[in-house]
Amino acid sequence: MTDMKEITVASALQLHKGSHIENDLLLLDALAAIPLPEEPRRMGCLLLALCTSGTARYTVDTIQHVVRPKDIIIISPGQVTDDYDLSEDCNGIGLMLSDRFFRESISGIHELSSLFLFSKNHPVCQLRPEEAEMLRNYFHLLKQKVDNSDHHFRVETVKSLLQTLIYDISNAIYRIQNSEKHKHSRSEKIFFDYIELVERNFRHERRVGWYAAQLNITAKYLSESVKAISRRTPNAWIDYYVTLEMRVMLKNTAKSIKEIANELHFSNQSFMGKYFKEHVGMSPSQYRKT
Repeated sequence: MTDMKEITVASALQLHKGSHIENDLLLLDALAAIPLPEEPRRMGCLLLALCTSGTARYTVDTIQHVVRPKDIIIISPGQVTDDYDLSEDCNGIGLMLSDRFFRESISGIHELSSLFLFSKNHPVCQLRPEEAEMLRNYFHLLKQKVDNSDHHFRVETVKSLLQTLIYDISNAIYRIQNSEKHKHSRSEKIFFDYIELVERNFRHERRVGWYAAQLNITAKYLSESVKAISRRTPNAWIDYYVTLEMRVMLKNTAKSIKEIANELHFSNQSFMGKYFKEHVGMSPSQYRKT
């Protein structure tokens, strides 16, 4: 059996030559014009989209979702999409971001839960008219900046705009999270409380048992709750935040690898190097040169 094919910026560019930055960012100004796969595909990038007309049905991780005008669609890397059914008048706009480009764009944001984690189980959310209009305005401004290849700071400007866009989307999702329609289950509450703790403490605490103790539950119950909601283990989330921080520090600071290891409370530089290579696939010094 062959591995499931991934949807990436590079694969999408083969079907749609829209405004883009290498294989890192692609703007989709007419989602209806993109040929849909006829079999399941795993997302190898982040998709943010807005339905502007018509309706659509599709599955994310086998769960069916219905999309209507003013709905925002967020599909994260690793999720599987399938079973597409679009109305004749269905259309929308969107953007696809490679994981690397996205991490670099949000390097200053650590409160990611409202965007990433809620969307894992709610990949379709209804925006207010003003929020949908805001998203359209961001899209058109991003397109102008992406298409301006003569701009010396083109990539940096685009990353700054993306960071602002993510703040505004997160604000909309925060509102939706706290609405009457989305009361958290016990597992969801544990999951969000866990992620909030990890975001505050991952630099010096990486023991799942410690986090379970802070939440007054057993490590087993924590693991079951986190896996049920996010399909990731508690350790995987800790590793995600630690490697994200290391990537950011390697790319955006002049700190030595030894200084980064000390700041993230690794016992020594060598241990951090092994940890980083295990999770990223290359050494910290190699990553810094990419």
